[in-house]
Amino acid sequence: MINRALIDVFSEIAREKNVERSELGSIIEQLFLHLIERERGDSSNCSVIVNLDKGELEIYAEREIVDDLMDPVLEITLQNALKLEPGENFEVGDVFVEVIDPAIFGRRLVTSAKQFFSQRLNDVEKRYIYEDYSQRVGEIVIGTVRQIQRDTLYINIDQAELLMPRREQILSERHRRGDTIRAVVKSVEVTPRGPEIIISRTDNHFLYKLFEMEVPEIEDGIIEIDGIARQPGERAKIIVKSNDRRIDPVGACVGMRGSRIQAIVRELNNEKIDIVNYSHQPEILLSRALSPATPLDLYIDEDDKYCVAVFNDDDLEFAIGRGGVNINLASRITD
Repeated sequence: MINRALIDVFSEIAREKNVERSELGSIIEQLFLHLIERERGDSSNCSVIVNLDKGELEIYAEREIVDDLMDPVLEITLQNALKLEPGENFEVGDVFVEVIDPAIFGRRLVTSAKQFFSQRLNDVEKRYIYEDYSQRVGEIVIGTVRQIQRDTLYINIDQAELLMPRREQILSERHRRGDTIRAVVKSVEVTPRGPEIIISRTDNHFLYKLFEMEVPEIEDGIIEIDGIARQPGERAKIIVKSNDRRIDPVGACVGMRGSRIQAIVRELNNEKIDIVNYSHQPEILLSRALSPATPLDLYIDEDDKYCVAVFNDDDLEFAIGRGGVNINLASRITD
């Protein structure tokens, strides 16, 4: 009965932690080998067989039959072996298989099992989280802000904890505990404390995925994003091109009455977005990238990748942008 009761308790805990049955059996085996080692000092000669379906647990210890006992854990005398198994034709050198009753561990079983089992379940849970999120790098996730500490946001999604350092946050945004937040999974690393999952709202790929979500033509491959440059929270420029001459890539990204682009702008806390129609001609592409200003003339050195743009005095302020944002983004996106 103790076997069935133990397995039922462990199975219930495992279900709460979403641990697979195969993992549960392995953890129970490790648990009893751990208890045997603590009890006897050595578990190398022991094996644990767990049948979760039948609720059965069997523990065996193999001991060599000897004349003179040197190691009571690994050996047994011929006399004692015959007492335990009368009628057997044992000889010195044979292996005696001892059946160990789990009940012998008594109260220690309960306290030790809880600690050991909890630790192993946490290890399994961390591995599951790592395997899951390592395959989701580049995807958008939605979570809840659990804690804000030293400018780092701690985000909860089910059992996983994700981190958004200050450098991955849009500076103009302010978050509070309980806020729902959307971001892209940037990296997943293994650390001694478990998987470290970094998410970002400033990464260029976050903007790419937002366009992919809002513009079906991008997801279908009809429209391609050729380049992205951002000053997160202030301004972004994105170059798009169409693989179908019948479809205007800029119009498709803007949407009916600006519905698509406005949804993205709202998500990015009103970050202005310039959508640039791609061109094979450098002078046309550069002119479009410098929007909202229109250059009077361009002097392009394609070998040194250098360009001088000439503007009217009235347009110069818009060409440079506040803090040089517009000219810097145009330079980065056409580099």
